[in-house]
Amino acid sequence: MPKFVSVVKFKVKSDEEQNFINSMKKFHLPDGLIYRKLIKIGDNFYCSIVEWANEESLNNARPQMIAFLDTIRDILIEFNQDLGVTDPASGPLIIDQIGRTTEPGKTISGKIKV
Repeated sequence: MPKFVSVVKFKVKSDEEQNFINSMKKFHLPDGLIYRKLIKIGDNFYCSIVEWANEESLNNARPQMIAFLDTIRDILIEFNQDLGVTDPASGPLIIDQIGRTTEPGKTISGKIKV
């Protein structure tokens, strides 16, 4: 069963960015979650990237993630009526590479996990 990745974009109200970050830090990690990253992709824009053990782990965590989203919904900006306050995507992991840096600022080489 392949690993699964979910990516979710958020637009945060400008005066609520620190509250958003603090809330994301407090989120209890569900079973099956391998790693979670939160990146800032623009002014008031963030993206969460989560790797899961498999699709079932993601599906099992959905109720917990929706419950968490309900606690921060009021500090988010709606993308549109179809998407609501998140822009999600997920799917099976196809390429899984690990970069390695020998010295800061030098070339990164990658190895593909088998």
